Amino acid sequence: MTTATPVTIPIKQIHLTPGSLVTISDVSWEQFEAILKEITEKRSTRLAYIKGTLEIMSPLPAHERPNRIIADLVKLLLDGQERDWEDFGSTTLRRKDKKAGLEPDTCLYIQNAQQVRDCMESMDLTTVPPPDLAIETDVTSKTTLEAYEAIGVPEVWVYDQGKLKIHLLQEGTYIESTTSPTFPNLPITDLIPKLVKQCLKQGSSQVLRNLRTEIARGTDNIMSS
Repeated sequence: MTTATPVTIPIKQIHLTPGSLVTISDVSWEQFEAILKEITEKRSTRLAYIKGTLEIMSPLPAHERPNRIIADLVKLLLDGQERDWEDFGSTTLRRKDKKAGLEPDTCLYIQNAQQVRDCMESMDLTTVPPPDLAIETDVTSKTTLEAYEAIGVPEVWVYDQGKLKIHLLQEGTYIESTTSPTFPNLPITDLIPKLVKQCLKQGSSQVLRNLRTEIARGTDNIMSS
């Protein structure tokens, strides 16, 4: 009787084409942390880890562009409401006690912005609160949302094929919502896709300038911009 011998491949030797994803099972927390130390900051891949399963994803340019646009829109809306925020981008989020970690497309601290202003490294969420809002583009795997659930991010936006879904954490599980607690008075699921489409057609800088003007006039005018 023969036994299978596991084949291990250094993470640095895994080269993914844009848009591809690889899943690795039976990865311990210690191995996950070692992988984070091994890989360099100058890379295009994103990681998600939950209870032994590691996913490595290489996003397409079509994935990155809407994500950056939405992040800019959110920050502009927050500025218009004179609210503080801190953008931590794809900073690695980790919770050892939950055996979970991931690198979001974008994450922002809003209510808890003051608590993380001096944080410069990966976020240990056993010592600081999780981001108030995470933004993802085209999430096709349950691993990412399960990792978000485990680390306790209260609100996750997922933009896919021109539509925005809002996931709110309730009793440890995400439920889909048509409204955003971050912007309770704005029709976010309609507004964000509309503005993303405008940015892709007219150019982000022009749309953002127009939006800033409309915000100055009053948020009731935003949907007609």
